[in-house]
Amino acid sequence: VQLVESGGGWVQPGGSLRLSCAASGFGFTFSSLAMSWYRQAPGKERELVAGISSGGGITNYADSVKGRFTISRDNGKNTVYLQMNSLKPEDTAVYYCKALRSWGRGTQVTVSS
Repeated sequence: VQLVESGGGWVQPGGSLRLSCAASGFGFTFSSLAMSWYRQAPGKERELVAGISSGGGITNYADSVKGRFTISRDNGKNTVYLQMNSLKPEDTAVYYCKALRSWGRGTQVTVSS
């Protein structure tokens, strides 16, 4: 599975961004894959931000983003999304998409004034 993230950028505190992760390749069925978003800030370990089941009915979030971030998916487009609202400077990180053992290259999110 190849994963490509997009949608990162710079935003002021309190702002919003929507990240996308498009999956492609052969030998997999996107609708059968659980998907996750991780992030890694400078000098810190990579951490799980949110996950979603294959059908989209089950989601989970890190405590630090609950109520602010929403993970969703469109199985018809082989894409998973991360809607990020009320962003804080501590959300600054490279955000990665993960499926099975495959990782994307990440997209940078910077929150600052």
